[in-house]
Amino acid sequence: MFLDLSFSKIIFLAVIALVVFGPDRLPGLASQAGSMLRELRRMADGAKTELQDSLGPEFSQFDIADLSPKNFVRKHLLDDINGDGRPADNGSVNGLGKLPHTASFSSLGPGESPPYDAEAT
Repeated sequence: MFLDLSFSKIIFLAVIALVVFGPDRLPGLASQAGSMLRELRRMADGAKTELQDSLGPEFSQFDIADLSPKNFVRKHLLDDINGDGRPADNGSVNGLGKLPHTASFSSLGPGESPPYDAEAT
């Protein structure tokens, strides 16, 4: 959760807001905050729609949430290339096909150092 707000923390914040703003002004401030939040959501939806319209038909499947680093890594590195949401489990790497025979992945024994290529660094 973004702010890690539990029920007790929300009640505590409500009591502080009641003390700071008073019971007369608090309902007006709450309605202003709600209307501001609705306006921000409307503006965000409008910007998203305008962006999708301006990108053209080739980006019709574009989703703003895909730009999140967490979603980007999950989609492009962990999920199958077909985008069905399941990891590739058929011996392929991200649905791109089998690894070449030269690439072997074995665990290292105790005290064994990993291979090092001085030209690759």
